[in-house]
Amino acid sequence: MDGSRSTGIERAKLLSFFETLLRCVVGMEARDSAHHWGRELRKLGRDVRLMPAAYVKPYVKQGKTDAADAEAICETVRRPTMQFVGIKSEDQQAVLAIHRARDLVVCQPTQIVNMIRSILREFGYILPTGIEAVSKFA
Repeated sequence: MDGSRSTGIERAKLLSFFETLLRCVVGMEARDSAHHWGRELRKLGRDVRLMPAAYVKPYVKQGKTDAADAEAICETVRRPTMQFVGIKSEDQQAVLAIHRARDLVVCQPTQIVNMIRSILREFGYILPTGIEAVSKFA
């Protein structure tokens, strides 16, 4: 490696970059922070289209590079039958975050109990399913 950096736009300068452009279509994979950037770019009057990453992947022609990803996104966003993801409002995202957090709180104890039961089986202790069985064993 020669130590050179990517010539991409820094996150802090992204909005000012788009302010300099004429109105345009902006295609993005619906991934981390895409809804935030979609809302911000729509405020600037841009036509933002979010696509699931799985829809973009078939159009990647080369290895996983920023340039290959950008080319695939450009190809995907122009497909006449492409189905886009709606940009979620902050309220919608907040509700989703609450649901994800709840799922994690509900799921993790079950995962931990199953792991404990699995470990105990290795020592010959067979416990019934459920958190109560592990609690009584301890």
